[in-house]
Amino acid sequence: MKHPHPALLNTLNGLTLAAALVASAAQASEHERSRVPLPKPYVQECAACHLAYPPGMLPAASWGRLMTGLDQHFGTNASLDEKDVRFISDWLMSNADARHRASNPVPQDRITRTEWFQRKHRHIAAATWRLPSVRSASNCLACHSGADRGQFDDDHLRMPAGLSARQRDAWED
Repeated sequence: MKHPHPALLNTLNGLTLAAALVASAAQASEHERSRVPLPKPYVQECAACHLAYPPGMLPAASWGRLMTGLDQHFGTNASLDEKDVRFISDWLMSNADARHRASNPVPQDRITRTEWFQRKHRHIAAATWRLPSVRSASNCLACHSGADRGQFDDDHLRMPAGLSARQRDAWED
């Protein structure tokens, strides 16, 4: 049996290490983008009505459209003064999800319509979203106890009240 040249082995080992580091960084960046410190104006204005969603949950184009349409924000007038709009918009844009491209728009600029959200929640039954304890897919805190701190991983999940025995079994799978 012929053994590979030591230089080739070193190159292969280096490439394997580099690939592992890139994969690790990609995984870390998914968690890090949801843990960007939230500025006070964003929390005061946005979290007054709903969770102050981490900016990495949408691409900059979506945040831009949302911020220019605050007078009709999902059926509500959420208008802000120009100074707050400018500050929050700039912050959202600089911390937005950079992985999404313009060729892959988010339908209706809704976090719940992103490919990531759809993939992570594909096993959730439609009836679960309608439970009084959940109300909608946009109510992250119903299941993610750390959502207000940017923690959406499976370690911080809780079963929402009102699940049937069959729904509980599916939830635990």
